[in-house]
Amino acid sequence: FLCDAEKDFIVSLASMSAKERIKAIQKLPETMTKKREIRNKVLNEITKQWRHRGAEPSCWTQSVQGAGVSFRRFGNTISEYFHLLQMWHKALKIIGAEFGTSVLSYFVFLRWLLYFNIFSFLINFGFITVPQFLAAEPNNLSFTGLELLTGAGYFQQTVLYYGFYTNATISKIENGPSYNMQLAYIFTVGIYFVICFLILLFSMAKSFCRNFLNPEAYTVRASKLLCTWDFHITNEKAVKLKQKNLSTQIKEDLTEVNREVIDFSVMQRILRLAVHLLAWVACLGAAVAACTGVYFLSINNLKLFMKGHRNYLESQAAMLVLPVVASLLNTLIPFFFSWLGHLERFQTPGQHIYVTITRNIILKMSIVGILCYYWLNVVATSESQCWETLVGQDIYRLVLVDFIFCLLGSFFGEFLRRIIGTTIYVSLGLPEFDIARNVLDLIYAQTLTWIGILFSPLLPGIQMIAFFIVFSVKEVSLLRNCQPPCKVWRTAQMKTSFMFLLFCPSFLGVLSVIGVTVWRLKPSEGCGPFRGLPSMYAAVSEWIRILQSYTASKWVVWIYHNLITSELFFFILSSIVLIVTYLYWQIIQGRKTMTKLLHNQINN
Repeated sequence: FLCDAEKDFIVSLASMSAKERIKAIQKLPETMTKKREIRNKVLNEITKQWRHRGAEPSCWTQSVQGAGVSFRRFGNTISEYFHLLQMWHKALKIIGAEFGTSVLSYFVFLRWLLYFNIFSFLINFGFITVPQFLAAEPNNLSFTGLELLTGAGYFQQTVLYYGFYTNATISKIENGPSYNMQLAYIFTVGIYFVICFLILLFSMAKSFCRNFLNPEAYTVRASKLLCTWDFHITNEKAVKLKQKNLSTQIKEDLTEVNREVIDFSVMQRILRLAVHLLAWVACLGAAVAACTGVYFLSINNLKLFMKGHRNYLESQAAMLVLPVVASLLNTLIPFFFSWLGHLERFQTPGQHIYVTITRNIILKMSIVGILCYYWLNVVATSESQCWETLVGQDIYRLVLVDFIFCLLGSFFGEFLRRIIGTTIYVSLGLPEFDIARNVLDLIYAQTLTWIGILFSPLLPGIQMIAFFIVFSVKEVSLLRNCQPPCKVWRTAQMKTSFMFLLFCPSFLGVLSVIGVTVWRLKPSEGCGPFRGLPSMYAAVSEWIRILQSYTASKWVVWIYHNLITSELFFFILSSIVLIVTYLYWQIIQGRKTMTKLLHNQINN
């Protein structure tokens, strides 16, 4: 039997519309089991009211209402399970509670890149690799195992590389539908990069609006203390984890509010400026020296490769020299940058991280730029039978060796550092997680993957596996070897910065490399889907020439000549984008002003 208060509540819910009733039940501070009980009681009350009025609903009404209830139940169940199936959902909660949002932002970014590569792999595998299986010839090369490290040998005659793909039109049924591999290859890669461009823009805009333009960012501190608790949580471990997470977030907010601005004297400012200048000179000098070494090593490595080697093992070892040296420089020099950052003694941890990220991005993108120059100007003009496959093998080795060095960096930089700090030099203590170095490792690896997609379509699948292992290893290393940051600080804008660095210079630089390869370079004569053509883009021009003879395809030809190949169209489009960007920036400034006024009113 229900008490009077509960009866009245059930009757009031029954008198509402279905939408209002659902919202009212969702807002109740009760467990899901209790909410389901209340919903069932409300449905029983509605049925009683119908019977009392003597107006039984029609069969059609009952069917529609039953279908609606079933659909809502199914949707709620799917949303609950989808929330639970998110990769490392519990791990991210633990990391956020133990180490704060600064370290959490790295793992969130890594998971986002993993999803990104899963999407890339599915597109390339579905539209390029699967059709090639239908026209593939048997591989007569032997597999020794070393190919897993070098990417050469047996893998040369597989779908892993550009040179294996046919330039023929695939058709397994006589007089049936055919599949043009040339168009499939270039359109899949082209549309993929367009989708990547839109996804990155949308992700940056979403993150920017949430972290920079949201007025609630200034009022959320009180709501975290008073209104944030989730009454659905009943498990004791989940309650403690939620308490710790809220405690860490409140500490970060209080640190930001109570941050002191140190007033240095003129002499102290001059000394600090001199230290910063010397540190920047040392960083730029290290980057220039690394790029010079990589360039001369790559030239010498190509000469040795073209001459040949005495035996098989020697040739396999020679292939690994360039990726090992490049990865060694990308691993050791960032440790030097981090050490310089500690000597500079920045006022806030955020300044230290952003400066270190800037130095690392200069180093890594410079090395990538040197490698791209080597591939497009030296390898592409060499006497190799299939220079695209050579480039794909180089990128495969760079991705694999970089992944190995990333794992070794966790071992030497965190595990051994913990052993030393707890047994030999106890004053050192436990190490802190180096956000700047680890984030730039991810951006560097993703940049190589984007460049390699044209030369090795399945490279996103390899990077997908690598990111999965990196997340697991980094998570274990963080929880076992590292300590939380000594200075707690709030990093709401950190993920936005990561997205921006991934977009520029990484993604925009990759677009430049792909554009030069597709429009300017001549494909190899004896391999790949574009063999015999003056450029990869010539396949599209030839396709448009064929379409001109078909009346039904005139609109495609018109779009190609008047939009895609028109400089005026892109000039107008660029002008519109600039105008929209300017107006959007003005709106941002206006919202920032309003947000500051709101913040001042709240403080007053």
